[in-house]
Amino acid sequence: MKAQDLQFTQLLQGAKQFIIPIFQRPYSWEIVHCEQLWQDILRVGSHAELDSHFIGSAVYIPEQETSAAISRWLVIDGQQRITTLSLLLLALKRRLEAEGVDTPVSAAEVEDYFLLNRYGKGELRYKMLLTKSDKDTLIALLDGKALPETASHRIKENFDFFSGKVASADLGVVYTGIQKLMIVDVRLQQGIDNPQMIFESMNSTGKALTQADLIRNYVLMGLPHEQQTRLYEDYWRPMEMLFGAENYTSYFDEFMRFYLVIHTGNHRIRKDEVYSQFKTYALDHHVEPLLATLLEFARYYCAMALGNEQDAELARAFQDIRELRADVCYPMLMEVYHDYARQQLGKEEFSQILLLVESYVFRRAICDIPTNSQRQTFATFCRQLKKDRYLESVKAVFMLLPSYRRFPGDEEFRRQLQIRNLYKFNRRSYWLRRFENFGRKERVMVQDYTIEHIMPQNEHLSAAWQQSLGDDWARVHEQYLHTLGNLTLTGYNSEYSDRPFAEKRDMDGGFAHSPLKLNEGLGSCADWNEQAIVARAERLASRALAIWQAPALADDLLAAYRDKKSESETPYTLEDHPNLASGPTRALFERFRKAVLDLDECVHEEILKLYVAYKAETNFVDVVPQAKRLRMTLNMPFPEIDDPRHKCRDVTNTGRWGNGCVEVALEQEDDLPYVMGLVRQALERQLGEDEEAASA
Repeated sequence: MKAQDLQFTQLLQGAKQFIIPIFQRPYSWEIVHCEQLWQDILRVGSHAELDSHFIGSAVYIPEQETSAAISRWLVIDGQQRITTLSLLLLALKRRLEAEGVDTPVSAAEVEDYFLLNRYGKGELRYKMLLTKSDKDTLIALLDGKALPETASHRIKENFDFFSGKVASADLGVVYTGIQKLMIVDVRLQQGIDNPQMIFESMNSTGKALTQADLIRNYVLMGLPHEQQTRLYEDYWRPMEMLFGAENYTSYFDEFMRFYLVIHTGNHRIRKDEVYSQFKTYALDHHVEPLLATLLEFARYYCAMALGNEQDAELARAFQDIRELRADVCYPMLMEVYHDYARQQLGKEEFSQILLLVESYVFRRAICDIPTNSQRQTFATFCRQLKKDRYLESVKAVFMLLPSYRRFPGDEEFRRQLQIRNLYKFNRRSYWLRRFENFGRKERVMVQDYTIEHIMPQNEHLSAAWQQSLGDDWARVHEQYLHTLGNLTLTGYNSEYSDRPFAEKRDMDGGFAHSPLKLNEGLGSCADWNEQAIVARAERLASRALAIWQAPALADDLLAAYRDKKSESETPYTLEDHPNLASGPTRALFERFRKAVLDLDECVHEEILKLYVAYKAETNFVDVVPQAKRLRMTLNMPFPEIDDPRHKCRDVTNTGRWGNGCVEVALEQEDDLPYVMGLVRQALERQLGEDEEAASA
């Protein structure tokens, strides 16, 4: 590797061509970046005492097959600034040609020195070749021809920006400023330097690379140019097209995280860890099969998350899941879609699974069950399935989820749906649409309507409303205002205003004349009061059980799955532990045992030969009974334990019985409450996960 400080203009001089490898991201500098560069050029160009201005680095490596006459270089880092300055130099050349102004440089010199190779044939004529989406646009500008129909927006926009700036600028200042721009010129040697490692270590200015950019470069960079091009065209470019330009930037990193969750089993991958996790995963896979699988799963993801699904029934189901903002379920559904694509399950079964997932997420939201366990639930869901009994096993897994992950039953869901504040529920357009369109073939566009409080929101209710609601009207208003029984849809919100119920019911466009299913029964309701609100809520809640159905299996079928879950039971008992035979240690253990099992109904005990384990998903605390104490291992990293009394010991990478990195001893009953606080931390860490960390 040869690195040196170099004038930018010297980088372009001579018979050479810089090629942007096909796997590199498209040109992406925005006007704000160009404006900053322009101001830097004017500043350094107009102040004689300023010798230079550093703009970053250019890292490049010779192409494997290079011409003797014109050297060809693959750009590893620096394409954004080289392309941008080429656009500025082209704008400068155009003004010099048009006006013939007196400057230290001519239009012909700018062209020969910085833009074109005078004796190059074909594409060798151009000093820079961009990737496919930008290449034709830049060549058209250099040749003075009409832009292609699919012209690069960024290339055109930034060239127009510089053309506008150059039109009124002092060209002497501009050219002087360009000549003072300095770069770190890093020329790599083929077969000696590792371009990927150097690329990762560069701290470049401009737009930061995404995890997807790093992954694409990692996969393709070390390959021969011809193979790079083929793999990019066959696999990576189709993925980019699936996402589209804007969605690629916004969604691709998240897709890659879900892909890794599926294929590594690690559901705790952070967004900023995607690249490092991918590199580890890719070590065990050949490039082309890996890219083929990525493309396959990208199709599934885009069908669900971006609305690319072509089947109308599945598309509606995916829309419902998107509106629920239930992206945590995508790892599971991508696996299920993969099996559907391979005809391991039919469309009807797939549709029913989608409905179960939707019901699970919505019911839990209505029942206000914390969401922090859902990421783990869906990441590990498919491991528990019997794929020869696909739908049946999906139902069984849902039905056997422990308490903190539970699929809320009909009674819990019905009860909470009636009393929940649904007006402030952040998915209210979703639940209103599902209520209205359930069972309809002709779907109602709910977005064309507004939500209506039958009993008005105005806290200063009119005398007519107070009379309708009765002597206890203030309580009724506060208790039921935003609940299911009092909410509906209308196109006449402003006309209804705070009118009495009878007027809302009978006026033109009133409830009695509404074509909406949500307004059924309101036309025959004599008055609107607590009894009417409760009755309507009960009626709608009963309909909700059909919309958001719970899984159901015969007891004997479910029992078979439940029995399978207990196959790992061991033959050991407490009597196999000598220190628990009798005495103070046994009494202390029994008190601890009761306390830990009372933490949550999902906690269960497993007695092993050397210790006693307490589990939710897996062990969260293991107890080794000793002669005068209970030695416990908490399954969590030592730095995460909150231990103000410093009773814990770091046993990371230490040989011991039990799972985890935190050791604590319980020697007397007085310490039990404090120790249980430590144990609870290990349980809560397992039951949920840090959503902020997962999305960081």
